[in-house]
Amino acid sequence: MRWFAFAWGVVGVLALLGQAVFRLAPLAWSALSGELSTLQWVGVVVWVAVMAHAEGYRGFHRRFSPRVVARALWLREHPEPHLVVLAPLFCMSLFHATQRGKLTARLLVAGILTLITVVRMLPQPWRGLVDAGVVVGLAIGMTSLLGYALRAVLGTPPSIAPDLPEPPAT
Repeated sequence: MRWFAFAWGVVGVLALLGQAVFRLAPLAWSALSGELSTLQWVGVVVWVAVMAHAEGYRGFHRRFSPRVVARALWLREHPEPHLVVLAPLFCMSLFHATQRGKLTARLLVAGILTLITVVRMLPQPWRGLVDAGVVVGLAIGMTSLLGYALRAVLGTPPSIAPDLPEPPAT
């Protein structure tokens, strides 16, 4: 049960990220396969670089991925049934986290949903060019998450706190 809780948390988050990559990659590829102006090529190269750094490295590798694995490790040691069932959401700090952690996670999800809505309104090739950067950032994030999880399984957990709520005062 313990390793199941860890695996379900990590694999569930990977599945959510992977679903986005597999949904967006064809749109990005379609845009990149068409006739693009010099401005559009420069734009996509700059955008992909920005997203690789901001989303992939700073967002996922430095913050999100180690926190997900730290929370999955905590869940492995404290496999409460309701937390295990919702392990991917737990690992993403959407509940059973500090107030700041929950607020940050929920605002991030709301922001992502808003951006998805706006980007869907863009015409091709612009939508595909934006999606190309997102796909690169998500792919870096998935790779980072797998790396942190593998290191944790091999005995080197991330050096980040799992961001749990304070226990009630007695």
